[in-house]
Amino acid sequence: MREFLVELTTTVPDGTDPDEVDRVRAREAVRARELAASGHLARLWRPVGEKRSIGLWRAEDEAALHEEVLGTLPLWPWMTAVVTELETHPNDPTV
Repeated sequence: MREFLVELTTTVPDGTDPDEVDRVRAREAVRARELAASGHLARLWRPVGEKRSIGLWRAEDEAALHEEVLGTLPLWPWMTAVVTELETHPNDPTV
């Protein structure tokens, strides 16, 4: 699988029922655990003091990342994503 650095920003639409937001966020947590267990979500960070997240994701290609991975997140309809495909650097200490 290829690796992608993905910056996700979630913007809940104005007027959304707070109970609905809580339900969607709970489903999001379950789905994130499933994607981690399947190897698609490797790491996830939140910049200090911010609501966006930065993650290391894996998929066969960028189309699969959008369709089969990110697109399955319950919060996806409220998200914007900046995706950067990664490759190994020749000076990577793990190589």
